Amino acid sequence: MSTSTDRTIWDRLGVTPDAAAWCTIGKIPQPPAEVHRATEAGALRPASMPPLGVLGVVLGTPLLYIGKLLGLVGAAEEAVERMLSTDGERERHRAARLDRKRRDAAVVELGLDKTFDGDWNGAAGRFLLQWYSHSSHHQRLVAPVGNRILLAAPPKRVSVRRDALTQVVDEIPAGDAVIANPLPEFDSNRLLLRFKDGSWIRLTTEERRSELHAYLARRQQPGESRTTEA
Repeated sequence: MSTSTDRTIWDRLGVTPDAAAWCTIGKIPQPPAEVHRATEAGALRPASMPPLGVLGVVLGTPLLYIGKLLGLVGAAEEAVERMLSTDGERERHRAARLDRKRRDAAVVELGLDKTFDGDWNGAAGRFLLQWYSHSSHHQRLVAPVGNRILLAAPPKRVSVRRDALTQVVDEIPAGDAVIANPLPEFDSNRLLLRFKDGSWIRLTTEERRSELHAYLARRQQPGESRTTEA
C-alpha cells in the first residue's frame, strides 16, 4: 500500500499495525442446517456490487477485451523469444514452469484450493459463519498488531473510497489464531488464518508476496518448513 493509503487507513484504525494486506476468502460452502441454526449465522456471501461498481464494470468491459488481446500478443512474443533464446534462458523458462506445477500440486495437497479446513465445529468454521455478519464488503484488511489480529473493512460493500471508510470489524486475540504462510518457498498469494485447534481459513491477498508475506518471512524461524506452517 502507498504511504498516503497507509496514513488514511491507520488514522481510521487508530493504530499502526506490524503489517497489513487486503484479503478475500473463497466461496463459503453451505453448512449443515443444524450448524447454521445453532450458530445463528448471518449472510454466507458478500453483498452484491453497488450500482456504481456495476457501472464501472460495464464501462471497463471493452478495456478487458483489449487487455486480453494485448495478453495474447504478449504471449506470442514470449513464445518467439523462447524459440530464439539461449540454452540458459530456455532452462530458466523450464524451471519456472516446473515451479508453477509444484506450487499448484502443493495447493491441492494441502487443501488450499478450499475456503477452510472443512470442520464446521472447529474454531475456523464457527468464525467463518460470522464473516459477513460484521461487514458485507468482499475484502478484509488483515493486520497483526502486537498481541492481536485486526480485521478491518467498510461496514458495507463499496466500489470506491474503500480506504476512507475502513474500520475495525473484528478482532482476534493472538493466542486464538495466527497468520501463517503455508507455501513459503513459492511465489503465492495464499495465506492461512490458523486457529489454535488446527482449523484454518484460507486468505487470498491482493498481490503475490504481499506485506503480510514479507512480515511472516522476517519472523520465520531458521529451518522452519512448509509442513510446520500448514
